Amino acid sequence: MADHLYVLNKSEASVSILDVDSGDELARVDVGVGPHEAAASPDGSVVVVCNYGIQTPGGTLSVIDTKTHKVIRTIDLDGHHRPHGILFLPNGDDVVVTAEHERRLIVVDVRKGKVKASIDTGQEISHMVALTPDAKRAFVANIRSGSVSVIDLESEKLVKILETGDVAEGVVAHPTRSEIWVTNRSDDTVSIVDSESLEIVDTLECASFPIRAQITPDGRHALISCAKSGDVAVFETRSRRAIARISMTVDAVDEDEKSRRLFADRFGESPVPIGILICPDGCVAYVANTNADVITVLDLENWRVSGRLVAGKEPDGLAWVEN
Repeated sequence: MADHLYVLNKSEASVSILDVDSGDELARVDVGVGPHEAAASPDGSVVVVCNYGIQTPGGTLSVIDTKTHKVIRTIDLDGHHRPHGILFLPNGDDVVVTAEHERRLIVVDVRKGKVKASIDTGQEISHMVALTPDAKRAFVANIRSGSVSVIDLESEKLVKILETGDVAEGVVAHPTRSEIWVTNRSDDTVSIVDSESLEIVDTLECASFPIRAQITPDGRHALISCAKSGDVAVFETRSRRAIARISMTVDAVDEDEKSRRLFADRFGESPVPIGILICPDGCVAYVANTNADVITVLDLENWRVSGRLVAGKEPDGLAWVEN
């Protein structure tokens, strides 16, 4: 059986479940308004979707059963709104979720459908989250504050705030080294934070509008989606040298359709690549082009576009389930 790619369609309040081998849409599942990010449980049994909202702030998570392709639970976040970044903790029961509106990082028991902890980030618009490999610390990127909040998950306390750059948004942990990579989209830079010393150890140039970051499972390469330039930048993580720029080579939707979307026409004809997912074997990456309604497939051995998948309108967040 082929693995499945879950694609969040922001404009349609839905999730498309795609067969990655055939490209077929196996199901389209209705979730809450404005789904932005999702996480698959370690055992692959559920995918949890953050219902961010559009004009009205969202305040729920949708839990999709990966066997039946149905929502089996909608979790009310107990007064927390604009859920966005989400990751499972190793126990497989809990997720950490950013709540932008209240500037919190919350811990949610997915099985019981309850908020277990709520931790103040101390910063504005807490957007994406990364976890150290041991899951003892969380790093939250704060858009309006241009910073990263470091949170100790054992004590449930804010440890430190690091000013990284203007409009810090994407954040990812290196799988084997004590590094956190942070994209500062308005500065066109990527900050590298030592997750032990909690100091910024390097800043890399990365035009234009770097918005998300992912690192290959072997830790050798970092992929940065650049929304304005319409491509993905590739860095060697050890040398921190840029080695490739992969153009999405796909057209944006028409002007009328763009006007109804989050980024509208601010990036011209760019397809606006945002969400990135690297498959577990590290050979392929999927990039959601939110202004083109296309998922671009990247060959990570040759650094080229190898295919395209189609889901719904305004794709962004992605999740992977092995079958």
